[in-house]
Amino acid sequence: MVEKYVAAIDVGTAKIVTLIGKRNGNNRLEVVGFSRSDSKGIRRGEVLNQEQAALVVKKTVDDLQRKTSVRIGEVFVGVVGQHIRIQKNRANIIRNCSDQCITSSDVDRLKTDVGNITLKQGEEILHIIPLDFYVDGEIENTVQNPIGMLGKKLDGNFNIVVGNIDSLQKIRKCIQQAELVTKDIILEPLASADAVLYDVERETGVALVDIGGGTTDVAVFYDNVLRHSAVIPCGGNIITSDIKTACGLTEQIAEEVKVQYGTALSEQADEQKVVVIPPSVPGRQPKEITFARLSSIIQARMEEIIDAVLFHIENSGCGDKLGSGIVVTGGGALLKHLIPLLQFKTGKEVRIGYPDAHLAGNIDPFNDPSYATGIGLLMKGFEYMDEKGWEASVLPPVTQTEQPVPETPGVSPELNFPQKIYKRLKDTLEIYFKEPDAQM
Repeated sequence: MVEKYVAAIDVGTAKIVTLIGKRNGNNRLEVVGFSRSDSKGIRRGEVLNQEQAALVVKKTVDDLQRKTSVRIGEVFVGVVGQHIRIQKNRANIIRNCSDQCITSSDVDRLKTDVGNITLKQGEEILHIIPLDFYVDGEIENTVQNPIGMLGKKLDGNFNIVVGNIDSLQKIRKCIQQAELVTKDIILEPLASADAVLYDVERETGVALVDIGGGTTDVAVFYDNVLRHSAVIPCGGNIITSDIKTACGLTEQIAEEVKVQYGTALSEQADEQKVVVIPPSVPGRQPKEITFARLSSIIQARMEEIIDAVLFHIENSGCGDKLGSGIVVTGGGALLKHLIPLLQFKTGKEVRIGYPDAHLAGNIDPFNDPSYATGIGLLMKGFEYMDEKGWEASVLPPVTQTEQPVPETPGVSPELNFPQKIYKRLKDTLEIYFKEPDAQM
């Protein structure tokens, strides 16, 4: 039996990750391998410099092919950005045989009809998501799955995910320049949700908050349906920028200081502890930043982001229906004391979403919130291939003559994101903190 693989690429502001997955004997997803590199040419989730982004994509693809001996040809790619919007629409069909059960073909025909809408100039449809259905005009008797019911007329309410054609074409061209074919483009919050949410959370109501480098994505689910999605144009990078500006640091050092010593709750910071940064230029004095000052910078920006999250939750119309509260994922979810700050600001139950619930095999290397989107894209890829067919999905092995770009020296692919940042930066500089009354 020929192995069936799916490849996916998470094109993010902070990082670009390429993954290959397969299914095991129990039909559960196994990640065969992944490669991660710092992102270039991407801002707030959108491609700005096609050449730079394509080079990074190609680097991760070549590295992954070398490590797995699986050729990557077609990929599933995530998309996010402020150009994405959701439009509601309703449609109906009249069936020829009311004495026969409604079939999946009837539902597909209804979805095709609902997609025949007038869009704004320069837009295209990404996803058509069913909300509910009703048969023979019985609006009070809505169902989520009408297949198997009897009736003449089938009505449905849908969320239609729409994106800007130019922005989507930039992603496709970036993938094409990396010598790959875009199999499908998937809304990233839908992918992340598949990776970290449980069915009971989708049913009882949950807000997924994915804090990336350039954006924070919000997706609200209720009754197993995506009810609302929004993109906040700031994420972990803006906190790093705040630290850089306020403390006079380079971006690299500001990121390490945030990851190693930062906290989202200033009351948890030890006011007596100080981060000491050696001078990078001869003749300069070391910089000293108190934990209290660092945390106050972080908390101020995080509260702004949380306020924006709350606005979108209320705007979803499901603010009072979130029985499962909030699930926060993405690289920013690892910020110290973020969960208690979110709980305090929102008054809701909060947990971190790790992409391990639906996986098999060795999950330790990528059981990190920053991989939620990539894992979810693999899951969406298998779902797509099951629906559309696998005829063109078998990939030949990599030949020995290929020379992919080598891994970044000194950085193990098995390390998670915070560990990688720490190791890479610690190779070039030394940062430490001093305890109260310590002798420097």
